[in-house]
Amino acid sequence: MENYTQTSTDFILLGLFPPTRSGLFFFIVIVLIFLMALFGNLSMILLIFLDTHLHTPMYFLLSQLSLIDLNYISTIVPKMVSNFVFGNRSISLIGCGVQSFFFLTLGGAEALLLISMAYDRYVAICFPLHYPIRMSKRVCVLMITGSWIMGSVNSCAHTVYALHIPYCRSRTINHFFCDVPAMLTLACMDTWVYEYTVFVSTTLFLVFPFICIASSYGQVLHVICRMQSTEGRKKAYSTCSSHLTVVTLYYVPFAYTYLCPRSFRSPTEDKVLAVFYTILTPMLNPIIYSLRNKEVMGALRRVIQRICFVKI
Repeated sequence: MENYTQTSTDFILLGLFPPTRSGLFFFIVIVLIFLMALFGNLSMILLIFLDTHLHTPMYFLLSQLSLIDLNYISTIVPKMVSNFVFGNRSISLIGCGVQSFFFLTLGGAEALLLISMAYDRYVAICFPLHYPIRMSKRVCVLMITGSWIMGSVNSCAHTVYALHIPYCRSRTINHFFCDVPAMLTLACMDTWVYEYTVFVSTTLFLVFPFICIASSYGQVLHVICRMQSTEGRKKAYSTCSSHLTVVTLYYVPFAYTYLCPRSFRSPTEDKVLAVFYTILTPMLNPIIYSLRNKEVMGALRRVIQRICFVKI
């Protein structure tokens, strides 16, 4: 690893890829994933907005998830691409704080929003007659607003702390973005109190939501097994299993990174795990939640036909 020394207040991000041919290959792969995530999430937002058949609580929540993912991946990848292309790996203290704030806000909001989406599926399958009441527009708005507010409050607390602790002369962050745990390795003070707060917030925003989601899908699978319709059982099982897979890919690496003691982790391991919840999940969400859905594909055909008709 290169030995950087800094006398200014800027940080140095070592990045994800080495400046080699293999690094260039993985860089191109990440850029393609980024473009796919942008196209997929932006398409979902526009499609849900344009097609009235998708103006339901489930797709309202999905549009918010796509909006979060669109901003989430845009907070991380463009800076990483710029650093790799231009070779300028420095980032100011304020820039680091801004990136960390948006990363934690969007990450926390998504973690809580996924609970709302799991609850939506739980009510739709287990209590279909109560769905209009339990998942009204007001309930959806409250869920989304609560996710954003709690994510922002948690993010503010962590970011303010990270910006006000004293850092040593070496300001080299062995990561591809300003992740607070990676920044704390450079602190010139004991941070055990903060590490305890990280444990608490991780439990509230990641472990507890994942347990709630797994429990709700467990109830859903129990109801599915009792369904009379083989086709309906197969469709519901396919939907729930795919949702639970992408949820696991998001929560588990995230929670492991923030809960596992620093002495048991390596910087390389942290970076690889971070790819799952910062880059891969925003790309997979539109595919798992949307593109395999017949309602979404039907809405896509209607929108395309409408556009073609207008042009004619």
